Amino acid sequence: MSKIQQPSAHEAAAASHTPMMRQYLGLKAQHPDMLLFYRMGDFYELFFEDAEKASRLLGITLTHRGSSNGQPIKMAGVPYHAAEGYLAKLAKLGEAVAICEQIGDPATSKGPVDRQVARILTPGTLTDTALLDESRDNQLLSIFQAEGVIGLARLNLASGTFILSEIAVGLLGQEIERIAPSEILLADDFMHAAIGLSKVAKKRLSPWQFDFDSAFNTLTKQFNTYDLNGFGCASLNPAICAAGALLDYVKHTQRTTLPHINAISVEVTSAYVQLDAATRRNLEIDMTLRGEASPTLYSLLNTTQTAMGARLLRHWLHHPLQDRNLVMKRHEAVAELIQNNSYAMLPLKNIGDIERITARIALKTARPRDLSGLSASLQQLPLLQAQLQNSQTSLLQTLGSSLTPPNAVASLLTTAIKAEPSVVLREGGVIADGYDAELDELRALQNNHGEFLLQYEAAEKARTGITNLKVEYNSVHGFYIEMSRAQAETAPAEYRRRQTLKNVERFITPELKAFEDKVLSANDRALAREKLLFAEVLEKLMPFIVALQTNAGAVASLDVLSCFAERAETLNYVAPEFITEAGIQIVNGRHPVVESIAQPFIANDVVLNPYRQLLLITGPNMGGKSTFMRQTALIVLLAHCGCYVPASSAKIGEIDRIMTRIGASDDLAGGRSTFMVEMTETANILHNATDKSLVLLDEIGRGTSTFDGLSLAWAVAKQLLEKNRSYTLFATHYFELTRIVDEFKQAANVHLDAVEHGHNIVFMHKVEEGAANQSYGLQVAQLAGIPKSVVASAKRKLLQLENQNVANNNAQVDLFSSEAIAPEIVLHPVVNALEGVNPDDLTPKQALEVLYHLKTFV
Repeated sequence: MSKIQQPSAHEAAAASHTPMMRQYLGLKAQHPDMLLFYRMGDFYELFFEDAEKASRLLGITLTHRGSSNGQPIKMAGVPYHAAEGYLAKLAKLGEAVAICEQIGDPATSKGPVDRQVARILTPGTLTDTALLDESRDNQLLSIFQAEGVIGLARLNLASGTFILSEIAVGLLGQEIERIAPSEILLADDFMHAAIGLSKVAKKRLSPWQFDFDSAFNTLTKQFNTYDLNGFGCASLNPAICAAGALLDYVKHTQRTTLPHINAISVEVTSAYVQLDAATRRNLEIDMTLRGEASPTLYSLLNTTQTAMGARLLRHWLHHPLQDRNLVMKRHEAVAELIQNNSYAMLPLKNIGDIERITARIALKTARPRDLSGLSASLQQLPLLQAQLQNSQTSLLQTLGSSLTPPNAVASLLTTAIKAEPSVVLREGGVIADGYDAELDELRALQNNHGEFLLQYEAAEKARTGITNLKVEYNSVHGFYIEMSRAQAETAPAEYRRRQTLKNVERFITPELKAFEDKVLSANDRALAREKLLFAEVLEKLMPFIVALQTNAGAVASLDVLSCFAERAETLNYVAPEFITEAGIQIVNGRHPVVESIAQPFIANDVVLNPYRQLLLITGPNMGGKSTFMRQTALIVLLAHCGCYVPASSAKIGEIDRIMTRIGASDDLAGGRSTFMVEMTETANILHNATDKSLVLLDEIGRGTSTFDGLSLAWAVAKQLLEKNRSYTLFATHYFELTRIVDEFKQAANVHLDAVEHGHNIVFMHKVEEGAANQSYGLQVAQLAGIPKSVVASAKRKLLQLENQNVANNNAQVDLFSSEAIAPEIVLHPVVNALEGVNPDDLTPKQALEVLYHLKTFV
């Protein structure tokens, strides 16, 4: 006789819970690292730890109701109809949410209604309009390291853009800053300093999910290809591994196919003018150093009229092109749009977000107003296309040909979807009248049953001879035939008594009952029919995903070019010129953002070339050194984006990267002091800058002692002149550094001056040749609000120090002389002997002779 199997501890624990909680716990176990929104009637409920966390993050009430397993159940909930606002807040906080819906019928269910997770929202896989910033791309980034390189795969699910790249291990931090993902996928065993420093939401996956063979199969199945050779990524094994894991993750979260992800492209970082993380921050491209969205280069330039254009503008500003042919095509298009003010005549403002609507169609999450918005937008494309029909530039011609809307889509949407449908499908009123005969009949039943009642009443009066018979309806008893009690005695046999009142009787007939059932169920049937028809419309749109994506891309590009044209006209920008000679020549250059908020703005020239390679910039604080440097970098950046530039003229040679070391900031979380951050960023420049790089350096060495800092600044400048040979703007307060021009003829001194007027100081903001002769530090301190007593005390001390220098006949000490380093110390003869030795010029025999000579001093 077999032994009776005892239940396991887990089974026993589960049995102690109520049936509903067992269902919840089973679903929660499948998504342990996510908040589970559990649908119960008109609310999404959260339980236990999820309830506590949601209460804290969303500010909703935490309650206790009932008990399960002998413990009170912690609960927190949000209304179903208002859930989007709460989901948006959680998405911004980097939280992932699994949304569990009722799939069973409460009327027929025994026990808890069947439920399942219908969709998963994570920071990198959002597509709903309410959850996204319409002006910013939402990127999901996957990272995998193998073969000594890092493979990257990134996906913009809201557009279907899927991009692979491979980078050196040391460049990961720079790439994360450039891509600005909302979520990062990586293996459990992957470790990198840049990951720890990044505040982006991260999802750890098992290492086997990055398996190459599985990734290869996943990608070829998605694109329906034999291999990946056609996409140019067949040799990028680490990137393919990252892409496979990413695609599996997205399929898991979306619970559907991904037809709008129909291709993959390879990004070569050398295609862009490189900007490291520090440079993106220092140039304040779309975020100020204080972390604000304005005033920035993006906020100044963004006069785009569509959400797609706003996102593309941000992308172009962060990805300046090295390919001059592509950039000059943008310049030519801007020039044509400026002619006759044609950019102002483009009907862009009435075009919706075709790109994201298309993605929601592909994911089958589109809403009624997405489709009506798409219909209205497609009607604008022929008008836009007509404005470009006589274009002379190749780029505008290409965009014009890409604006042809798919006629089948426009026709389907016009006939199938109401011009102003309901916000949500469950309310009905979405499918257009005349599109479906069955739906029209159901709507007629809902709206026109009064006419049927009048006709039926007339017919019954004629048939029965009861002239005061009435056919009526109320919400309690439905349809009925009413007559007096006296007349009720003569009612036909098929009349069935429904209700007896004091003076009247009410009856129902089989025919009226059938009509009643039809009318009362018409609303539910109409809603069900609309849902079915709406799903069919989405299915019919699937073959046109690629065409719609092409339309969206053309509209976005045209919007950005139109924006560039408008800004050039309004802000007095000029077309830059790319030259074959090395160097940068800017006449009357201006800082685009500063000049918009500080008038009048003093324009300045810049000349950099192999014979004038480094400009050493001196002058007072607040004199404009940093503005001068940044405006040079921004003009070069804008030129490579295809935008006109704020200057009288700008001639730009080949530039491969822009690198900056500006400002003072620490990294307490990373354990780095201000000086350590400064040195790290400087090291990055010295290791990577080339003779085609534009380098901006501000106050190198100020975070340590004077001698240390000055020595470092001198050595850095020397390295840039001798080894890197970059175009360099080097701002400093070390006056001694200005003497570097005596040693290097390719260095030059320039300065920004100021004038004292009474007790005040006037900054001239004009760049002049030569070195500054005064720093005006005390005057600037006074402007900053330093107490007058402190400033006066500083002036007395300054006067004392200056008098001491005069007395010592040493008005301007050369800090690189032996007397300045230690005037009381006589250098050892070995040091004097070594100063005249150049090891690179010595043969092995001569080196040995020098060594024996030095030994004689010991």
